[in-house]
Amino acid sequence: MRIDIISAVPELLYSPLNHSILKRAQDKGLVEIVVHNLRDYSTDKHRRVDDYAYGFGAGMVLQIEPVDRIISQLKSERSYDEIIYTSPDGDVFDQPMANRYSMAGNLLILCGHYKGIDHRIREHLITKEISIGNVVLTGGEIPAAMMTDAIVRLLPGAMSDETSALSDSFQDNLLAPPVYTRPAEYKGWKVPAILLSGHQAKVEEWNHEQAVERTKRLRPEMLK
Repeated sequence: MRIDIISAVPELLYSPLNHSILKRAQDKGLVEIVVHNLRDYSTDKHRRVDDYAYGFGAGMVLQIEPVDRIISQLKSERSYDEIIYTSPDGDVFDQPMANRYSMAGNLLILCGHYKGIDHRIREHLITKEISIGNVVLTGGEIPAAMMTDAIVRLLPGAMSDETSALSDSFQDNLLAPPVYTRPAEYKGWKVPAILLSGHQAKVEEWNHEQAVERTKRLRPEMLK
């Protein structure tokens, strides 16, 4: 898999994309993550990629020309399963979406910034708009890093214990059950006895009951 990320502020992406599971996945050759500086595709001598909005609107807008130039170049080198724009008004990113994109070959993510991007980019160059929720951020770099993390950790071999991803919250439309580790008792606070029993079937039954209870209490809309 290859994930290309286009950003006007690429420095925001270097740390989250190069540590922990994402770093190990890249070191193993499971994924290639390439961050592109949008300013490298500007024709302005000051490498500007934004300009004032038409119609007296407030805020600066990413220009279409540098975005079209880099997307056209990347598309000439490979095909993409999806060209994604991180947008507050896109479809909300969730675990089923991460599962689906983990089976893709190549993904391209454009990070929004400033007031937004020239709408013609969304009309003619983007195939999918994705939001991380009803909140506005300075730019799309954090959402792009979040989506990349959620997708890459699902690749076979990315995690040392691949079954761990299967028991994550949302994989079966339930929140994950509570988890504990040593010591079995601390300050009088005890780990539930069932988890120390060694009886796998009963432990799995308890985990499911806890997952349903937590989902019903904390995220009841998921059960609908």
